[in-house]
Amino acid sequence: QVQLVESGGGLVQAGGSLRLSCVASGGTFRNYGLGWFRQAPGQEREFVGFISRNGGNTDHADSVKGRFTISRDNAKNTVYLQMNNLLPEDTGVYYCGATTVVWSSRRSELYYLYWGQGTQVTVST
Repeated sequence: QVQLVESGGGLVQAGGSLRLSCVASGGTFRNYGLGWFRQAPGQEREFVGFISRNGGNTDHADSVKGRFTISRDNAKNTVYLQMNNLLPEDTGVYYCGATTVVWSSRRSELYYLYWGQGTQVTVST
């Protein structure tokens, strides 16, 4: 059983930056691919980014490409999401998830085994 705890959310003005962190415990961190998803009020949860087990491969949603960067530190059991040039439409609850998927299906939340409780990101105009 893997426990995931996100942090780093908050209120920021448009154009600003935030760095989200997600710390894992209770499992072998390097055995899991990790993803970030977000959910805006009244909307479904959507894919934001994915990083493979050794960090060698990453994927980002088109809506955040060039602004957000996912990374991981296996020594610290932590995955990060650096968010720059934030827009109001980036507002939502951000979740990290852990999956045994190597690459395919990385964008589908159905394949994620463990989730954190989420951290709120609010971007004001």
